[in-house]
Amino acid sequence: MLCYCTHNQSEQNPPRLYRFRPEMRTPAGYFSGGLVMKYTKPPFSFAQQIALLESRGMTIPDHDRAARYLSHINYYRLRAYWLPFENGVVPEHSFHPGTTFDSALTLYIFDRKFRLLLLEAIERVEVSLRTHFAYILAMKYGSHAYLDEAIFRRPKYYTQLMTSLEEEIGRSQETFIEHYRNTYDEPALPPIWAICEVMSFGQLSKWYKILKFRKDRQAIATPYGIDEKALGSFMHHLTHVRNFIAHHCRLWNRKLTVTMTLPKSPDSLVENLNRSPEAERRIYNTVAMLGYLLRLASPGTTWLKRTRQLIEEHTDLDTDAMGFPEGWPDLPLWKEAV
Repeated sequence: MLCYCTHNQSEQNPPRLYRFRPEMRTPAGYFSGGLVMKYTKPPFSFAQQIALLESRGMTIPDHDRAARYLSHINYYRLRAYWLPFENGVVPEHSFHPGTTFDSALTLYIFDRKFRLLLLEAIERVEVSLRTHFAYILAMKYGSHAYLDEAIFRRPKYYTQLMTSLEEEIGRSQETFIEHYRNTYDEPALPPIWAICEVMSFGQLSKWYKILKFRKDRQAIATPYGIDEKALGSFMHHLTHVRNFIAHHCRLWNRKLTVTMTLPKSPDSLVENLNRSPEAERRIYNTVAMLGYLLRLASPGTTWLKRTRQLIEEHTDLDTDAMGFPEGWPDLPLWKEAV
């Protein structure tokens, strides 16, 4: 059975086509009388996209410039950046007075610069973590420590990680991997200080997690001054943040699905974290953790200063949506970054 919903009909909002489905599956089972909405919206040209935004109250003085941006930045990608300027009235999606195309574009450009700063920090921290992982295990268990199943827990998981690692090594064309293949017969796989450079950061996080002995995990975490559980949680969290950045996803006000356990020490880190429930799924604590770790890995880093400058340049930025605590510029981590 087909029926039309005639609510809010216009040329821009055509009638919605519904199909009556007598039986629908849900997580709880099946129920009868389900109503399914069929997508009927047509594609819009760049000019039509601009007209739609103007009809909703956005000011766009230069149509050619806006069309150029829309031709290189998908409407749906930019839409995430003008959502904060909508007044909450649906389905019209109208904007607050004074909203311009540049309002959304400026926020988009800020987020792109912000993601690049985070990527820079993640790269430095990731390289440091790989180094400590390989060094600690090699010095204690030897060059091929990762082949010793006895130092890892969860045998099934270990086997899965080994299979994944072997595939990664098999695909690798890195010079040092090729050199090992062509020079040595046993063991068949390279030493830990080589394989830690070809495994993904997600894999590194999992290898760290399945180390059997807490003292081994803590030995890797100690140079950073934090507990091994906090480091493991942060590494897992960081793999997800890294994936958002790699796919150029909106990050500044995103609610993160994978959170982290906040460290309880040292004070030089804890005093800069935001422990409010509202900040749990926001990006601020990730930024603070990266800043803290970067100062350890690279004492002369300007990363915190550049991050602070970027945020303060955007005076209209809603830092609450990022999880930044009130008075954050006066916290020691940021105060020293001036």
